[in-house]
Amino acid sequence: MGCSLSAEAPDRRPEQEEEEDALPVSLSAESREAIRSSWREIQEDISRVGVIMFVRLFETHPECKDAFFTFRDLNDVNTLRASKELKAHGLRIMYIIEKTVARIDQDDRLDQLILDLGRKHYQYKALPKYYDLMGEEFIHAIHPVLQERWTSDLEEAWKTLFLYITRTMKKGYQQAQRSHSSS
Repeated sequence: MGCSLSAEAPDRRPEQEEEEDALPVSLSAESREAIRSSWREIQEDISRVGVIMFVRLFETHPECKDAFFTFRDLNDVNTLRASKELKAHGLRIMYIIEKTVARIDQDDRLDQLILDLGRKHYQYKALPKYYDLMGEEFIHAIHPVLQERWTSDLEEAWKTLFLYITRTMKKGYQQAQRSHSSS
């Protein structure tokens, strides 16, 4: 598949964004192991990381709340942090990341998982323009958890994984959109 994690990815300019779906994303064996190893630590605080990720997303990009019917009217940060719905949604996202990490060496299965996720997001009307933001917020949320072992290489590995996730989700979204348009 075009978003396989096994091939090399050349440098790109922002104006090539439409073509980026066809560019593969590369994760070295060392990066994959760093992700797996760090994930074991993240799992110990999985619920909190999910909440931190979404609270920060809504703080830094309040327009994203419009994509979530349940959170649209929650403007107070403490109310957001205490929201059972936010915690549940954060856990759902974290479980997708967990499945991604578990399949990190199985390109076809991983592609299918993330393509399906993109198709579901089309059904939810969750616009692709928001997907890139999740990786940024996830990295911000895991940094304190992994503080002692945090390195620029680990950060780059997670960024690369999220680049793969967002590209593949967008591809799945576009597939669902085309399928819906042709029916």
